[in-house]
This record gives sequence, C-alpha cells and structure tokens, in this order.
Amino acid sequence: VLAAGVATLILGNGAYSALHETRARYYEENRFADVFADVTRAPRALLAEIEEIPSVLDAEARIVKLGLLDLEGMKEPGSVLFVSLSETDTGLNQLYLRLGRLPDPQSAQEIVISDGFATAHGLGPGDTLPVLMNGQQRRLQITGVALSPEFIYALGPGQMMPDPRRFGIVWAPRASLEAAFDLEGAFSNVVLKLAPGANVDRVIETLDHMTAAYGGIGAAPRSDQISHAFLDAELKQLSAMVKVLPPIFLLVAAMLVNMTLSRLITLEREQIGLLKAIGYTSRAVAQHYIEFVLLIAVVGIAIGMAAGTGLGAGLAQMYARFFSFPYLVFSRDPQIYGLAAVITLASAIGGAVYAVRTVVRLPPAVAMAPPAPASYRQRMGWVRRLVPLRQTGVMVARHLFRWPFRTASSVLGVAMAVAILVASLWSFGSITYMIDITFFRTERHDAQVVFGGPEPQRTLYAVRKMPGVLVAEPFRMVSARISHRQMSKKLGIVGHPADSQLSRVLDADLRPMVLPDDGLILSEALADALDVRPGDLVTVEVLEGARPTLVLPVSGISLGYVGLGAAMDIDALNRLMGEGAMVSGLNLMIDGRDETAFYAAAKSAPKTELITVTALMLDRFQETLAENITVMISVYVTLATIIAVGVVYNFARIALSEQGRELASLRVLGFTNSEVAGVLFAELAAVVLMAQPLGWLIGYGIGLAMVAAFSSDLYRVPFVMGREVFATASLVVLAAALVSAFAIRGRISNLDMIEVLKTRE
Repeated sequence: VLAAGVATLILGNGAYSALHETRARYYEENRFADVFADVTRAPRALLAEIEEIPSVLDAEARIVKLGLLDLEGMKEPGSVLFVSLSETDTGLNQLYLRLGRLPDPQSAQEIVISDGFATAHGLGPGDTLPVLMNGQQRRLQITGVALSPEFIYALGPGQMMPDPRRFGIVWAPRASLEAAFDLEGAFSNVVLKLAPGANVDRVIETLDHMTAAYGGIGAAPRSDQISHAFLDAELKQLSAMVKVLPPIFLLVAAMLVNMTLSRLITLEREQIGLLKAIGYTSRAVAQHYIEFVLLIAVVGIAIGMAAGTGLGAGLAQMYARFFSFPYLVFSRDPQIYGLAAVITLASAIGGAVYAVRTVVRLPPAVAMAPPAPASYRQRMGWVRRLVPLRQTGVMVARHLFRWPFRTASSVLGVAMAVAILVASLWSFGSITYMIDITFFRTERHDAQVVFGGPEPQRTLYAVRKMPGVLVAEPFRMVSARISHRQMSKKLGIVGHPADSQLSRVLDADLRPMVLPDDGLILSEALADALDVRPGDLVTVEVLEGARPTLVLPVSGISLGYVGLGAAMDIDALNRLMGEGAMVSGLNLMIDGRDETAFYAAAKSAPKTELITVTALMLDRFQETLAENITVMISVYVTLATIIAVGVVYNFARIALSEQGRELASLRVLGFTNSEVAGVLFAELAAVVLMAQPLGWLIGYGIGLAMVAAFSSDLYRVPFVMGREVFATASLVVLAAALVSAFAIRGRISNLDMIEVLKTRE
C-alpha cells in the first residue's frame, strides 16, 4: 500500500510535470503567439499599425481559411484548415518538420500537412491531396509533414474531439492562398507576440478597435486559444487526480502501520517487558519498532518510485501522442521524489509512534504480565439484546468490539478501497448520460451544413432539394461578447426556429425551452461564468455586421455540457442584426440510402464551408473517451484492489496470530478446519460488509469533488451515480477480500495443536 501511494504521487506529478515542461519548451522554441484575431478581409498595410501597439514585440498577418477534403474512397465529408506559412525564419507559430521539406514560396501547388492527418490517411512527401478551396477543386503536392504549437489539440470546427481522419491542417505559401481565396494584399488572421508582463486585455482592446472595420470578431488571448485551452483543461484534471489519490493511499498506509504494529506489540508484550527488565530503555524499544517500520517504508518507497517512474513516463507518452507533441521532456525532478519519500516516511512513522507510545511507558513487571482479560459482559450485553447471535457470532462480535479503534481502522481501510472504485466508476454513467443529452436529446440532426457567411433564406430551399434530405432546419450564428458587471465572455449566439426539432434547447428537467423574442437563454456554464440568473440584464456587444450593442434580459438557463452557449429565436436575432432573414447553416435529417449522393452534392455547393456528421462525431467521441477511461479505470481498479487486499490480509493475518491459540484449541475440541476457518472468515466478512456503506458515502463525496475540479468553460461533466456503480465497487472489493481469505486458509490448516496442549494457563 505504501508503494501504491508513492507510485500514485510520482505518476501524477511526473506526468503533469512532463506535459507542463514539454509545452513550455515547445511554445518557447517555436514562438507560440500570445494573441489571436480573425478578420474578414484586412489590408496588409494595417499590420504596420498593429506592430506599433505598445507591448507588441512581433505581429504576423496570415491567411487562415477552411476547405473541404475530397479524398477518393472517403464518402463522409472532411475538412482542412489552410494556414499561410511565415515569410521569415523567425515567424510566429513555427513548424516542427517531421518529414520532408517546406514548400517553395513561389509554388502554387506545394503544401505541408499536419502529422496526425498524414498518419490517419497514410500520406507523406510526394503524395497529392485533393481538396476544395473556395468552391474550386485543386490537387496539391505534399512536400512535408509537420507539427505546430498552435495545433497541439487539433480540433476542427463543430467537433468535440480531435478527429485526424476528418480534419487536418494544411500549411501553404502565402501567394497560393491569396490567389485561391481572393485575398491579394490582404489577410484574414493576425497573431501577436507580447512583451513579458504586458497588459493583454489592453492590447486586445486596441487590436479590436483597429480590426472592427475589417470584420474583426474580437481577438482572443492565448488562454482562450482552442488548443491551449483544451490542453490546460487536461492538465487541470491530472493535477486534480494527484491531489485526490495519494492522500487516500498514505492515510490508509498510516492506518495499516498503526493497526499492524499495535497488534504486533500486543503479541510481543512479554518480550518488551523482558527487554526493559534487563536494561533496555523505552527509547531503545521504541527505536526498534520505528526502525522496523522504516525498513518497510523504504522498501515501499523504492518499489513505488520505480513503478511511478515507469507508469508516469507511459502516461506522459500517451498524452504526448494524444496532444501531438513533437517530443517529451520527462524530467525526474528530485523534489517530487523527495516529497514522496518524506510524506511516506512521515505517515509510516506517525502510525508507528501512535502504536508504540502506550506500551513503552509500561513498567517491566506490568509489561511482562499478560494484559487483564477484557470484560465482554458489559460490551456484549446490548449487542445480544439487539441481535440474537449464535455462539460463533458471539465469538466474532466480542473480538470486534474488544478493540473498537482497531476494528474501525480496518473498516475505514476497506471503505477507502470501495471509495476509490466508486469515485472512478461513476464516470461511465456520467459519460453515457452526457452523450444521451448532447447527441440524442439536444442535437438530433444527422448532419450540419455551415456556410462561409450569412446567406439568404432561399438557400434553405436549395438545400432541401438535395438528394436524401428529409428535414432541413436553419440556424443563425452571430459572434458576440456578453457582459455582466465586470465579467464577459466571447461566443456565438445561436438563433433557432421557434419549433426547432433537430437542435433543441433543454431546461434542467430535459424539457424543450421556448425561445424568447426579446431575451437570451444561457447555458448553465455561461450563467455561472457571468454570475447571472433569469431576469438579470446582460450587455450584448455584437462583433459582426452593424455591430450593435444591446441590453437583453436572461430569459432562462439551459442544460449543456459542452462549451458556453447562448440561444434565442432566429427571427428575433435577425431583427437585432437588421439584415433580413439570413441563415448561417442548416441542420439536416438525411435518408441513409442517399447519404453518399447528399455528401457529393453538399461538397460541390459553392457556399458550403463545413459539413459535420453527427454519427461520425459521436463515434470519435466514444472512441477517444473509451481509450482514456479504460486506462484510468484500470489504474483505479488496480490501486483499489491493492488497498483492499492490503487491509483485509493484514487484518486476517494478525487476527490469526492473536487467536491462534483459541483456534487451535477449537481444533483440539473437535472442530473441523472449515468450522475453525469460518470463525475467522466471519470476522473478516463483518469488517468488509460494514465498510461498504461508508465506502459508498466517501466515494460519492470524492466524485463530487472530482466533478468540481474537472469542470471548465470548455465542458462540464454531469454527476450521475447509479446503483450499478456501488454494486460493481463492492463486488471488486469483495473479490479482493476472498483472495485474501484464501491466502490465509492454508495457515489455519497448519495450526500446531500440540503446542496448544503444552501451553500452561
């Protein structure tokens, strides 16, 4: 158990430190930007003004545009993000080249693609990539494969999890993208590098003012950049795990040391008295037991350090692959190892000192004499009145009640094993619930088509004529900054038809909400971030079109687990924009028999910028979560089993030592091995069964704490604790207890009855 505590501490801290240091070095070496801003079309001359903003060390104007993937044999749609390459060797967000070379700056066909995308499709230097750029089909030549600090977490538009098969990054020379997207002498994206200690908010405010006339939708700091934000959320979860698990293990270890040593000292009471009688001091006797515990602790620390280092490196490697790092900095920080050793030694010594302190104070004559028999009549009277027990049950109950603190510590140790399992297994039900709410109750469409910009209402009728389209519902997306008091969030307000069925807004009771004509419905996450409740007024600063600034009431709070959301009636949103009946895209229900024809038609439509397929997104979501959760749950189950076996085996082994004389006497009196074993196993069963409700309660509390620690603006995890969670946790711990019982079964059969008969009472 000590080794498991050390391993958990080093595992979590090591993986966290590795990812944190790798990210810091990668960002610095490849000059990751501090501020990001999108515009519709801004002249390159504006870049000189942006560079004059105080605290801006470097600025780079880029072209960043979406394109559609057109690979043969891939019927479902995919998309790529085109990013113009820096024209200098010291540009921002520099590439880490995995294979090949950078494109010729004068070439209109050569590109570099992202590593994950290349791996998913088996592409490399020399291959060609067919794409749709601004509605025109092109075949581009791949010269290299690369990574970028900007896309460590390469999440495509509308995706909930990275899907390198359906979304990739394509870097191309600026000249070729200027021609393809009609942006000669212009840019659509700008990134800034700031001086250390710069006032980021002031820089963003100035930048927003400069780009507003060119369709700027509000700059974002690095903390809100999608890749960085998701990586930060994962590091936050890893940090939370480090804070929860190791303390549990070390607490159980301290209890085990105390329980084991106190019972061992009781068995050796006469020897302690004899040692003190021949001149050994209390300090010498105490030192002996503390050194005994320290030896166990040192062995546990050594095993834990070795296991933690290996598991930490493996976990960090898994994260590195998931987040597309080019390398991994796994430093064996002496401080982490020193901290693990000190905490473990402190918990072991603490348990030992508490166990030793009472016995070493006894005078030699008192210590050499057997302890006074316990009075069972007073302790057992009320138990027997409440619960009618057979003689075997009386034997078990009196032994448990004779040392209530020891029994309580054993119960708490087993309960901790149950709690760890409960605190991890709840995630399965929570994820199932989140999937049901997100993909089957809220977003119920088969596919979503997003246009490059707002389109007239007549586009809806054109899409409805495409093959396979059964139902088509429009939506309008408007970028805005919503503020309340000193807090503000930038997001997209989504407008839905009043009778929308393919994309619904649900309340806390999972009922569809009526979209208001003159107010907003905010998601729980956004309402909490802005500290608003229904009836409060918020300021809405629209970041596109005529850019009106409005004060709107909060009409309701909706249920949502992914991102920040704000919704209203589409007609009301169009009226606020003053642009007539416009749509940003369509939610569709597709006939599965015609989906191939629909994808072909949708990709060839000139206004289409993005197509997402709900079933494919769900598959990727489940696949990614299944992989990560399987690894983590395996770790949790293993560690919980270690605790259960450690506590139960220690309890059983020492109980056998203490009761060896009584159990052997029962054998002499004619009890069979099974009957004698039944007495001890009944005691174990009582401890394990009493631990179950306490373990459920502690696990429930840990689960609540983990949900709070994991929640962020990007996603929230619902807390769903079904009865199957408690049942599974208890079954695992009961199985561990059975293994421990079988481990000592042979010792009961080998009890020495001759020695018992020689004992003088």
